[in-house]
Amino acid sequence: MSIKGRLFGTVVGAAGLAAAAGAVGIARQNRVIGNRAAGEDVAFGELRSPARVVVADDAVDLHVEIDEPEDFGGRPATDDDLTIVFVHGYSLNLDCWHFQRAAYRGQLRTVFYDQRSHGRSARSDEEHCTIEQLGHDLRRVIEHTVPGRCVVVGHSMGGMSIISLAEHHPELFGDTVVGAALMSTTAGGLDPGRILFPMLPLGLGGRFMGRAVRTLDRGHKVVDLARGWGHAVADVFTDRYAFGDGDDVPAAMVEFVYSMLDATPFAVVADFYPAFASLDHFDHLEPLSRVPTSIICGTEDKITSIGHSRKLHSRIPGSSLLECEGAGHMVLLERHKQVTAELDDLISLAQGQGLL
Repeated sequence: MSIKGRLFGTVVGAAGLAAAAGAVGIARQNRVIGNRAAGEDVAFGELRSPARVVVADDAVDLHVEIDEPEDFGGRPATDDDLTIVFVHGYSLNLDCWHFQRAAYRGQLRTVFYDQRSHGRSARSDEEHCTIEQLGHDLRRVIEHTVPGRCVVVGHSMGGMSIISLAEHHPELFGDTVVGAALMSTTAGGLDPGRILFPMLPLGLGGRFMGRAVRTLDRGHKVVDLARGWGHAVADVFTDRYAFGDGDDVPAAMVEFVYSMLDATPFAVVADFYPAFASLDHFDHLEPLSRVPTSIICGTEDKITSIGHSRKLHSRIPGSSLLECEGAGHMVLLERHKQVTAELDDLISLAQGQGLL
């Protein structure tokens, strides 16, 4: 089911709508459509570009990779080109954007980075493992990798990073940031215990979760070892919690997600946990209503349930909502063709935004 609420909010008058429609029409003449089958014949984790470093404001090195169109047979990029910045989720890394990265290679300028303490980025101290800091990190990445305008695309914690950017740097929206996608995410009201599976041993949940995380963090090396011993069980939990209820998720996809989760030390998992428990940013969404914003979620998401996306949609005037029937939290993989099609529409509208 796809619920469309395009064209920039209910406050736009008739003249404004006409101008917007004209701009979008021009943009669609040069519309980029992602190759939705790309990535299916490429092994997960093999898409690479030369590493770059963006230094966060607290001196943490963030690993960044940029796909320039000319690197893959396209025309040289210019400062006027739109850049798409992808922001991954909790305990994942930039490789999670496998299908979207393959779809736009050679067609668009795309930026991927590992969030602090994740993937190839440097470890952060616990004090800076906050959603607010992730918003500041995203601002630094935009400042150092985007010469003109950009669309920001975030999954799970990456979506929270975008909401934090909107809260702390609202001046960027409508000028530098001209579009946003919030995927399988929320601005608050999250049951933090749900986000920890399958990264914890069995038998932990509910009101004991916070205490258990603190206790396990003291012996995080033992937890990491136990996760390795329980690989087969963890695969089952990854399948159950990261994907929908269908039986058609490829085993290689499940293993790929597990490999990213397993590569994230439990100490990092524990460092970020308090940020989810206290998340409450629904009153800071206004900047996202200034630009085309797409909200995407699977109807069987067991971590950030579809209700979170519906609430975001109701709080961001003019946003669109794509509900992917039967998909789970890793909708960007499980329904990658639908997701890329939705991003195509968002990018087209963002290109038009720059012409208003």
